[in-house]
Amino acid sequence: MTTRPLWRCPSCDREFANRNQSHACSRHTLDEHFAGREPRVRAIFDAFLARIEAIGPVRVLAEKTRIAFQVRMSFAQLTTRRAYANGHLVLARRVDGSPFRKVDTISARNHVHHFRLDSVDDVAAIEPWLAEAYAVGRQEHLTSATGP
Repeated sequence: MTTRPLWRCPSCDREFANRNQSHACSRHTLDEHFAGREPRVRAIFDAFLARIEAIGPVRVLAEKTRIAFQVRMSFAQLTTRRAYANGHLVLARRVDGSPFRKVDTISARNHVHHFRLDSVDDVAAIEPWLAEAYAVGRQEHLTSATGP
């Protein structure tokens, strides 16, 4: 993992792995993401977060349209809907097929894997990839030979 200090946005105080990272400065709360949602959506979030926290410490960032999970960089996110949650994990490799609905390749070492969680039980289907995504969040997929 790189040990380069995180850059802190002077406007919103959010930290990023990359200096001057493009983002929307705004402040939101987790409660905003669960307003008008069925209680199971909060339970899905809680189960997802618990599995990540079992791997290691994580920042939970309530943004305007999503809840991001960050170590050095964001590696996962959930977007709440009335009765379910959409989400994605960032992996250093491409994994096609179930449980992922779609995979977007951003770069050779960043592949965004989209999924949908309809219940707490669905979180188990994503769990095999959480540690790998967490390692991407720590930037462990970057080596000194390729640099951050």
